[in-house]
Amino acid sequence: MTTNEPRRADEEAARRAVSAVWRIEAAKIVASLARTVGDFSLAEDLAQDALAEAMASWPSSGVPRNPAAWLTTVAKRRAIDLWRRNERDRDRFAELAFRMESTGEEPPWDPETIDDDVLRLVFIACHPVIPAAGRVALTLRVVAGLTTEEIAAAFLVPTATVQQRIVRAKKTLADTDVAFESPPPDEQPARLASVLGVIYLLFTEGHAASHGEDWMRPGLASEALRLGRALAAHLPKVAEVHGLLALMELTAARFPARTDAAGEPVLLADQDRSRWDVGAIRRGRAALVRAGEVGPGLGAYGLQASIAECHSIAPSVAETDWDRIVTLYDALVSLTRSPIVELNRAVAVAEASGPEGGLAAVDALLARGELADHHLPPAVRAELLTRLGRSPEARDALDLAIARTANESERGVLEAKRDALG
Repeated sequence: MTTNEPRRADEEAARRAVSAVWRIEAAKIVASLARTVGDFSLAEDLAQDALAEAMASWPSSGVPRNPAAWLTTVAKRRAIDLWRRNERDRDRFAELAFRMESTGEEPPWDPETIDDDVLRLVFIACHPVIPAAGRVALTLRVVAGLTTEEIAAAFLVPTATVQQRIVRAKKTLADTDVAFESPPPDEQPARLASVLGVIYLLFTEGHAASHGEDWMRPGLASEALRLGRALAAHLPKVAEVHGLLALMELTAARFPARTDAAGEPVLLADQDRSRWDVGAIRRGRAALVRAGEVGPGLGAYGLQASIAECHSIAPSVAETDWDRIVTLYDALVSLTRSPIVELNRAVAVAEASGPEGGLAAVDALLARGELADHHLPPAVRAELLTRLGRSPEARDALDLAIARTANESERGVLEAKRDALG
């Protein structure tokens, strides 16, 4: 063994530790920094500086007992150094230095504030001064840590568009001097729709990764669930909050069965339902009941949760109440006008009435120019064409879906289907 090999091993171990801490704690670190410095861009830069320092020092000093606290403290000290050199920021430097050195008690708990750093930052990023699309893009990038490519895939827009939205959102917050504190209760309803949308998109990316090699990203889904539970505790009388939580719990219940022992994807029809998480199903159904109790009717998330409930209580695909699911999708389509919802409805129609009806619904969607570049419509068409015995057309549809998908695991599933056609 050469003299450099132990050091390389230490550096590799430190790199893995930094990567793991950042993956798990990034949102909390950035949220804490943003609250302190009152600037998203500066908070991100300080966090990256702290990561670089960790990479330099941890191989020799060892991984600290509380890595996230170490990174946050180093970043705040960098902020002090920055402000100390800038006369205009002298007051901010003095305040931050006092807070870091003080051993006094935390301020008394206020039931009207948001008692979660990350959720608080989501509400801040969803400020009404930012256009709706910019709010969601900014939050998914800064708070959730999604790449611009992943956000673009969720919005079905070019990556450059997402980048522009994020830059403009940050500039708007800086120019309007938005306070990085919990918005007062009377301002929270105006931000709630965006907050719910961000949490749901975060969960969706965890449930079905848009890019990369992994079929799922459970860490993102877990963080979305955590935020959903914190939001339900903060706003217990808002029906759609409980509807979203129900949807996420019922969907996450299937996670243990969505991959096999080798980590390969397992589709719904082939899943071992005995592996579904009964506790998550119970929690989801309870949240759905609560949504019905506190609201005049189910909203978009509550309707989707009702669909997920139909799946969760069915012994098999064949025994699923597909007629009820189609009815629920009809209500959801009228509420959201979402092409993805319409595509899902087409799948349900195929199960309830046969593949001809489902194929007609997909073709009608495509005829309107909806989802023209998305991989899901040709993937659904291929499945329905296969059931109808139209194998050559199914292969062509699968070729198109394979060319469009950006997820390696999903591409593998589609290629296996194509190979099975011969």
